[in-house]
Amino acid sequence: MKFRYIYQQFFSHISIIIVAFLVLSLLFAHYVENLVYENKANELISYGKSILSDIEQTPQATESIINRYSSVLVTRKMSFSMFDQYGNLYAVGKQGPAIRGLSDKDWDRISKGRTLVVKSDFKRFGQEGVTFVVLPYLDNGNFIGGILLTSPISGSSVMIHRVNQFILYTILIALAVSFLLSWFLSRIHVNRIKRLREATSLVSAGNYHVHVASANFDEIGELANDFNHMVDKINTSMEEIESLENRRRQFLSDVSHEMRTPLTTISGVIEGLKNDMIPEEDKERGINLVSQEAKRLIRLVNENLDYDKIRSNQIQLYREDFQLLELLEIIQEQLMPQAEDKKVQIVIDASPDVMVNADYDRLIQILINITKNSIQFTSDGTIWLRGRMEDQSTIIEVEDTGIGIDPGELENIWRRFYKADLSRTSNPYGEFGLGLSIVKQLVLLHNGEINVFSEAGKGTKFVIKL
Repeated sequence: MKFRYIYQQFFSHISIIIVAFLVLSLLFAHYVENLVYENKANELISYGKSILSDIEQTPQATESIINRYSSVLVTRKMSFSMFDQYGNLYAVGKQGPAIRGLSDKDWDRISKGRTLVVKSDFKRFGQEGVTFVVLPYLDNGNFIGGILLTSPISGSSVMIHRVNQFILYTILIALAVSFLLSWFLSRIHVNRIKRLREATSLVSAGNYHVHVASANFDEIGELANDFNHMVDKINTSMEEIESLENRRRQFLSDVSHEMRTPLTTISGVIEGLKNDMIPEEDKERGINLVSQEAKRLIRLVNENLDYDKIRSNQIQLYREDFQLLELLEIIQEQLMPQAEDKKVQIVIDASPDVMVNADYDRLIQILINITKNSIQFTSDGTIWLRGRMEDQSTIIEVEDTGIGIDPGELENIWRRFYKADLSRTSNPYGEFGLGLSIVKQLVLLHNGEINVFSEAGKGTKFVIKL
């Protein structure tokens, strides 16, 4: 059986309030009752001490003192009696009570000069509904009797009853207000949770643009914040998945196109050689063409294999210290023919004492990828290869004067399959959008950093920190 959360909240609130009211009302009623009886007992003790004091001062006027106090106390519905050390009455005021049935413990208490206060006890005093006070009478420290004062508790009971009645009415009013307030607060909390549940249902149905009202003053508000953050993450992930899927389709299209051309060329040349349809003087050129197209296919496969190995941490780095200037000169020498074809000058700016700790082969792969990328997008310009030491790190920069990159595409260049210019198909390295993805993964494997700074029409600068 389902017990709705709003009822759980409501009944828990009401239960706590009822228990709290009951405990407080019982404690308050008990306190008021004790206070009333305590005040009545103190009043009786005060009169008793006054009577004993007057008798002690003028013992010859005992009868007149008793009569005077008896008249005064009767108007206040009080009475008193005096008894000797044996409990025998020898002076009784108007309507004065008798004393009987005192236990040995009570007599011991009184004989030691201590006052006895009893709310109501029929067995010991023969009456109920009265408050009794017994004060000892001492003569030079010797117990010679005492005085018994009584007062009806009917007036006190009426007052206590009225106080309890007032408490009951107060509790009922407070419960009514608490009932409405608890229901209202429970509805608020349940509605907030209900909105989260409805939003969750929409997300599970595929709507990733849901947003719920959030706050930071309680856990439900923090949960709403986390929910909105989760939805934003899911939405971003779905957009990236969609973008990745689009790039995958584009990649497959590019790969199909790229592979079709060299395979067609290779197939055509082989058929020509096989059927002796190629003149003798063109056979060497045909063989070279087959070799170039085969290398092109191998390059495509290797780039994909490299990327997957890097992403799955299957590549082991062999780091060593070596001179950066020597490595930059090797790159300049390897890429000079391609640079000359684009009328690009490669300039090295590095001191011979700049050392770098890295995997030699992988660092060459990183810099060749970046530099070839710069050559592709630079015509009749300059590419600088710089190296310097900074705070125990080696800084390597590759800067060109090419066409630059639009600011909106800077973060995208590291994505797999991404190609800033989809029309380019002749780049011999990284033409499938894998080059810079491999570069970043290799730099991260070196625990390094790579950043790119570019402005459309003003060139691009890659900065590597190892």
